[in-house]
Amino acid sequence: MLDKYGRNINYLRISITDRCNLRCKYCMPDGCESVPHDDILRYEEFLRLARIFASLGVEHVRVTGGEPLVRAGAVDFVRALKAVPGIRKVSMTTNGTLLARYGEALAEAGLDSVNISLDSTDPELAREISGSDGVVDSVRESLALMRELGVPAKLNAVLLADTAASLVPLARFAEEGVPVRFIELMPMGVGRFERGLDPDAALGILRGVWPDLSPAGLCIGSGPAHYYVSGSLAAPIGFIDAVSHRFCASCNRVRLTSRGYLKPCLCFEAGADLRALLRSGADDAELERAIALCVFNKPRQHCFDEPQEITEAHLMSQIGG
Repeated sequence: MLDKYGRNINYLRISITDRCNLRCKYCMPDGCESVPHDDILRYEEFLRLARIFASLGVEHVRVTGGEPLVRAGAVDFVRALKAVPGIRKVSMTTNGTLLARYGEALAEAGLDSVNISLDSTDPELAREISGSDGVVDSVRESLALMRELGVPAKLNAVLLADTAASLVPLARFAEEGVPVRFIELMPMGVGRFERGLDPDAALGILRGVWPDLSPAGLCIGSGPAHYYVSGSLAAPIGFIDAVSHRFCASCNRVRLTSRGYLKPCLCFEAGADLRALLRSGADDAELERAIALCVFNKPRQHCFDEPQEITEAHLMSQIGG
């Protein structure tokens, strides 16, 4: 499925819920209102859309939230996605706190890979960021379980201003064979008012410990991270720095929110209300046309470097970004 700039859009992120059992301040701070249950797409609706996306060329689906595992039936949804003709890979992004409960079932359902989020290995700082105790231990247990089950796992950490001291301890997961990716704070939600840690500064800190960190032409999964390797690390360290190092020219993804709104670009509100079409009786041909048109009109690039031009006002948890 091509957009007007010739990019092949073959990666779909599906947010199955805006709810979460944590309250990370940059994603879903306290006071964030949940979407009414009836406004969220039913799994049958998600699957119908997934089949249409697959017929248009989408091969990789990532299940996100909120926290996807707080929604009942998430494991069965993964299993159903794996059965959709044309979908070659199904992955998930999770905070890891519920993987001890669902990890084995997800592996049995065919989950291809998982990204686990953790912003600090310091228990107190992790509690301050997430609003919950025990997050660090849960993530360590989840990573060990995924390794035991043979499901590839990566660790994601947002570059926050107050987590600079956590960079090296987080990167040490790569010594254990876990790819670690540091994600630049997006200027959305609270990110409009806070500056995160500069990715180049973060790389400099890491090179103080691993001086031989050097760029590697690696591609792990379908994501936009660029990776660095060191002879002392068993896995690479990556950066997803959409603001300071724009990678829009190679963007291959679109997002479907829990309300069924198709977003071709994270920072713009423009998109397609697929829920309205689904619930007004649209047939598959109408849905296919709406999806193809929305994708074709995907913006050339984001405007994160010009915050006044951002039209998306929702929090990250509500977008599934």
